[in-house]
Amino acid sequence: MRKVVKSDKQPFEIKPQERSIWICMCGLSKNQPFCDGSHKKVTDEEDGKTYEYDAEGHRHEI
Repeated sequence: MRKVVKSDKQPFEIKPQERSIWICMCGLSKNQPFCDGSHKKVTDEEDGKTYEYDAEGHRHEI
């Protein structure tokens, strides 16, 4: 499975279409590569730390 290296706590927006397309940057979306709102789980992550999430959505620092 591909991994996304998180660069921000928000999804990445692509604007050249009639309406915006949001690309997942947190790696948690179940609709990859598109954002499904899963990034809301990562808003309290500490900068400078790396985390992974298990199948149940539990966060672990790595």
